[in-house]
Amino acid sequence: MSIPKTLQEWLQSIPNVQMQKRSEQWLQLLCSAEQLPALTRHLMEEEEAEFATLLVEESADALSVHYLFYLPATGNLIELKVEAPAGTELPAISDTVHAADWHEREAWDLYGLRFSGHPFLGDFVLHDDDWPEGLDPMRRSFDGKHRPDLHGSGADWAPPRLLQEEGAMVFPVGPVWGDFNESGLWLLETPGEQIRYLHTRLFYKYRGVEKIAEGRTVDQGLLLAERFAGASAFAHAWAYCQALEQIAACQVPTRAQQLRIVFAELERIRHHAANIAEIAGSTALSVAKALAQGIVEDLLRLSARLCGHRYFFGVLTPGGLREDLDESKIKLLRQTLPELDQRMQQLEKQLEGSSSFLDRIEEMGTLDNELARIYGVVGPIARASGRSIDLRRHLPYGQYAFLSPDIPVEQEGDGYARLRIFFAESRISVKIILELLPFMAEGPVQSPCPIQEGHALSWVEAPSGATFHWLRCTGDGTITRLRLGTPGFRNWHAFERAIEGAAFQDFPIILATWGLSIAENDR
Repeated sequence: MSIPKTLQEWLQSIPNVQMQKRSEQWLQLLCSAEQLPALTRHLMEEEEAEFATLLVEESADALSVHYLFYLPATGNLIELKVEAPAGTELPAISDTVHAADWHEREAWDLYGLRFSGHPFLGDFVLHDDDWPEGLDPMRRSFDGKHRPDLHGSGADWAPPRLLQEEGAMVFPVGPVWGDFNESGLWLLETPGEQIRYLHTRLFYKYRGVEKIAEGRTVDQGLLLAERFAGASAFAHAWAYCQALEQIAACQVPTRAQQLRIVFAELERIRHHAANIAEIAGSTALSVAKALAQGIVEDLLRLSARLCGHRYFFGVLTPGGLREDLDESKIKLLRQTLPELDQRMQQLEKQLEGSSSFLDRIEEMGTLDNELARIYGVVGPIARASGRSIDLRRHLPYGQYAFLSPDIPVEQEGDGYARLRIFFAESRISVKIILELLPFMAEGPVQSPCPIQEGHALSWVEAPSGATFHWLRCTGDGTITRLRLGTPGFRNWHAFERAIEGAAFQDFPIILATWGLSIAENDR
């Protein structure tokens, strides 16, 4: 697909912007820091671009900052690349591209890259009470193999306060939770029973996966990509493999591409069923929660019977899959999926027939279409708020280019809309698999993927939304940069807006309807 002519003509009218066509789909623009705000504003307002991710790479004397966008209408990638020599400040674009807000904060914490005009730099990925200022752990000068002796400001950190009226208080939820919930702190500000503001503090389990990847082999990088967020392990492993396959100019066999879709859609069904179980549990519907958990467990067992692992660990390899599915396993899928789909539909009817349940999720945690657009949310959260963005349709990869899956969309943006999206997408995933199985190609499921020097951007529509992986490696297969742009990082950014105005007792219910992963955020 070619770059839109109108966009090319506009870019040619801007002086000193160098255009480089990376592929038929991908246009790179080398621009100055001063040109950045105007370029991003045009992409967002005139071209209706979507922000993909921001990444930083370090060279000998400068930082290269890549701003990546895509055009859903045409399927094009637009990359803005800016060089930032030591001591340079870049203009913040988060006033125009609000989805870039957390990305700029992350770049400051991890690289020491300052964005002029950004009001909230600091105490983000690196908590001030643990990490000293100026450490910049993603810089090459930082040795990630040794624990720093320095400490943060300790007791000097205090929760932010916005409400100053008499009687207002900050109510903390977390960071330590019961059950299997991951660590996260939510500070609820209220003058009474209604939550006026919410401050989210994540990254208690920040693991530095991108730093760990540096200097590792590409095979070791696959393990990192696959295992930093188990609920969407296959999706992230697929995105990583696609990046490596682009670098190697590797052609994945058709049968392997088809089976990748089968595994990805199975993961989507299981992910959504687990979210439905959490929603039921948050409203004290223990029977409905148990029914949903039963579906999750049966899907995990099915995954293990198909490929030897409940979460698809070790299934993917650059160039295809490690093992094929024989006819007996294809038959198992044909027999098992309709029954699981029927159980999901029965559960949906039971939940929709409970007026007390619907009272707890309707008009709760609403994110309207305009806020969803401003924050650039992705996945089921976006589609529940009227945004029909799905990379399987708008940036099709693998065999999805020949499938064009249905994309369910709701308009209300509340907890009930998100629940309906989880059920609808599960039905569609079952349909995709069952319609694909009779047309499985014959042949191998793996082709050679020789290591080459290069870099690539790849993407997958993970169960919780769009994920973008950037990989750069040397000719001997050593990783020099791995960037994981996850949907969790995108969607947590907007969560605070859905809580404002809610009652205290509704906070855990709204949290459950968002179905967000802390592991995917705290990578």
